[in-house]
Amino acid sequence: MMTPEPLYRMMVIDSSEIIAPREDYQRELKSERVKRIVSNFDERIANEPKVSYRDGKYYVFDGQHTIDARKALNGGNDLPILCKVYMGMSEKEEALLFARQTGESARLTPGVRVRAEIFGEDGNAVVFLKANADLGIELDYDQERGHMRIGCIKTAMNAYRRLGEERYKEAMGIIVSAWGGEPDSFRRENIIGITRFVDRYHDSYIPQRLITRLSNVDPLTIPREGRAVGVDLAGYKKYLYQVWKIYNGSGKKYSLPKKF
Repeated sequence: MMTPEPLYRMMVIDSSEIIAPREDYQRELKSERVKRIVSNFDERIANEPKVSYRDGKYYVFDGQHTIDARKALNGGNDLPILCKVYMGMSEKEEALLFARQTGESARLTPGVRVRAEIFGEDGNAVVFLKANADLGIELDYDQERGHMRIGCIKTAMNAYRRLGEERYKEAMGIIVSAWGGEPDSFRRENIIGITRFVDRYHDSYIPQRLITRLSNVDPLTIPREGRAVGVDLAGYKKYLYQVWKIYNGSGKKYSLPKKF
């Protein structure tokens, strides 16, 4: 019986040989985090960076901040570092492993995680990306805000998973049609309230009525008034309530009953 190939090998590699592929899927190096690691560094509990050996080069996919902290503790000079070295992985496999890292690593933002999953061609992330692209919406991985860009990626992805592609695109299309891709229109409160409304009233609401009525209010209305709601409504309901109020208005002809 053959012994299975180990998942990784412990190897000492000079830091000058280790490459961080940040331009593809990793987050930017944060000097503040490096400083925090340096100030609390304890060799007895330090984690070994995870490195992929590919095409004759070493690529770190977990531990880039630790590597820079070790160099800082060495006067800014390169030095030998004990690493977990994974063999035979593709760049896409590295990205997926990076996206799923846990433990002592710095918590990934939803944007960084989804970007890595898309680079690694994770099926769920790719179809989510395409659903938004079909509407002309970009995923704002770095929270820079801008026209037709979603920064609250976790909120949007949760809505996509809950509603399914068709209904998600219907709800997000309403946001685009109502406010034309204005940055504030993609706030998490608007996405929560409108996707919940579309899901709850899918068979009874008139999409064009909702678009028209939303377009007549500032996109900050739902977040602002939702936060002001008392304890009678909690969680998503306070934002769903705002959308319901906007849709109904003062008339009765097309009013919808309160179903939450």
